[in-house]
Amino acid sequence: MQILKILIVEDQTITAMDMKETLEEAGHTVTDTARTYEQAVASVKSNPPDLAIVDIKLEDSAADGIITAEKIVALHSMPIIYLTANSERKTFQRAKETLPAAYLLKPFDPDELLMQVEVVWNYFKSTQLAYASDGLFFTIKNKGHHRIILNEVLYLEADGSSTKIYVKQERVPHEVSMNLSSVADHFDAPNFFPLSRSYVINLDYVERIVEDKLYLRNYEKPIQIPVTKKKELAQKLRIIKTK
Repeated sequence: MQILKILIVEDQTITAMDMKETLEEAGHTVTDTARTYEQAVASVKSNPPDLAIVDIKLEDSAADGIITAEKIVALHSMPIIYLTANSERKTFQRAKETLPAAYLLKPFDPDELLMQVEVVWNYFKSTQLAYASDGLFFTIKNKGHHRIILNEVLYLEADGSSTKIYVKQERVPHEVSMNLSSVADHFDAPNFFPLSRSYVINLDYVERIVEDKLYLRNYEKPIQIPVTKKKELAQKLRIIKTK
């Protein structure tokens, strides 16, 4: 099971706490329990989640859950699970127009919630990329699908719940709305080395190592080498010590 960062947008404290407890007992991290549109927007800006669970009806909020969901998805691409006690057809139709990943009725069932979270995330992840014979088509933020040739990738860098993909001869990285662990699953060739929780590097582009910093060909930015990875990296690069 993929461990996710999940935002809960729910104005009923007891329901929010019950969901939080259910999710955290399953191993997920709840980034926040926002009660209003304003709190949800601020939370996404400060700590972007992988997924959000949003109550359609929010009391004492500048906007309801549907408008809130539209706003936070515009800020950060992620799947939305709607939660509501209202099964009215008009409400369902309006919510459906925002393309939610799932729709749960209150009172929620803990097992169903966890199942929907897993199913929703797996589907979302699968839509983020498609395979090509010599590369992958990633869904780049606000730019549709872009083809990335794996052997031209210098390194991957974690950026919150997103990942930046640096490609040779391109100064601006591609940004994917998937965490580094999920993206790295698709870079499983021997030349890709997980240097730390924040970096996966392409060993074919390592040009020099100066003390505890690593430099890649065609890119000036140095990358810090963790002490715990120095020995393993030296073995991968077959470093020969000289006098």
